[in-house]
Amino acid sequence: MRYTPHAQEEIASMLQTVGVDSLNDLFLDIPEELRLQRDLAIGPGMEELQLRRHLQALAARNTTTEQMPSFLGAGAYDHLVPAAVEQLLMRSEFYTAYTPYQAEISQGILQSIFEYQTYICRLTGMDVSNASMYDGASALGECCKICVLQKRRPRVLLPATLHPGYADTVRTYVTDETMELHTVPEKDGRMDLQALAQALDGQTACVVVQQPNFYGLLEDVAAIEKMVHEAGAQLVMCVHPTALALLRTPGEVGADYVVGDGQPLGCGLNYGGPYLGFMATTKRNMRQLPGRIVGQSVDGQGRRSFVLTLQAREQHIRREKANSNICSNQALNALAASMYLAFVGPKGLTEVAQRCYDLAHYAEQALAAQGIERLHGGPYFMEFAVAVPDAKVANQALLQAGMLGGYALTDGLLLAFTEKRTKEEIDRLADVLGGVCRG
Repeated sequence: MRYTPHAQEEIASMLQTVGVDSLNDLFLDIPEELRLQRDLAIGPGMEELQLRRHLQALAARNTTTEQMPSFLGAGAYDHLVPAAVEQLLMRSEFYTAYTPYQAEISQGILQSIFEYQTYICRLTGMDVSNASMYDGASALGECCKICVLQKRRPRVLLPATLHPGYADTVRTYVTDETMELHTVPEKDGRMDLQALAQALDGQTACVVVQQPNFYGLLEDVAAIEKMVHEAGAQLVMCVHPTALALLRTPGEVGADYVVGDGQPLGCGLNYGGPYLGFMATTKRNMRQLPGRIVGQSVDGQGRRSFVLTLQAREQHIRREKANSNICSNQALNALAASMYLAFVGPKGLTEVAQRCYDLAHYAEQALAAQGIERLHGGPYFMEFAVAVPDAKVANQALLQAGMLGGYALTDGLLLAFTEKRTKEEIDRLADVLGGVCRG
């Protein structure tokens, strides 16, 4: 017996209310050739114990990063998630909380969002943070659209050193002639500043710079900031949050907007998601932010309380003029990030970032001893690209040796080193890649 939550009498009553004769009539707008003409291939029903064993067998086919050290980064990183974060997120009042439509009634969810926004502001050095961004890529797309509308200029300059997935996502925001994208070429793995100077003009709304960039290298943000603001454009920084513990904050270097992905902050890899995007800006730009901004106040009895200070989701009241379609809430992931930052604290986050930096630089030496050199020069944080004859072959050899390799580039391999890696694992990585390169 296939499980269904509704009795036949209930289904018949609902169909009568809707005004159709059968369930199939609900799908008449879908062309016949696109409909599945058979039952789903899920097999017959199982008893509970049988089903549990079946699901456990399926799960056992997965290999996790707890079993296999991972050197794969490129936007999703195998950082440590404290056990306390995982356990506290299992509390029902947290994982069932959704968008606070009746905002002031939901004091708990408002407080968690307020504290998350506070952490993001402290981390980035900016004045205001929003909530509700899906991931770093869509946060960047929203931000570029904001700049185009705000500056009334169509051009957005994206560096060739930007994560390609982020660049692809920004392209999906180009739906009319109000936004045009231009790619600034790279030079030795970093943004070509001479090409940037030539590309900047009176039609440029914003320039995006990723820090560290897709290749793990540190861009010359100070020089870029000066050029961008002299041209009357806005500077959008896309950042790795852990790196901010060691680098100058975007606020200190003059960024107008900051976006990024909070995945490294206690969210884990999660087989690719869900993650959360963050966005922060200066007080001057506060009303441009999509999503929601929670503020702190006092109630009629003088008690600390939280309010939905600003919600720029115009589709609630004037959909045809909406500038943003961010319409959900990543509050559980934002809460995980807040918990993580609360547990590790400023000192702990700096130690995590420093360990990532130290391990990456130890790896550079270990790989160099095997004759494997970096593809690019210049400073980097915890990720860098190395030259290998065939990235696919190299990754296969690492997999056979019980390691998850790096991100395959056309001319090399992009490797990431989080605080979870050890010197012994890095030495094994260097030995295997050395053997591959020597043939």
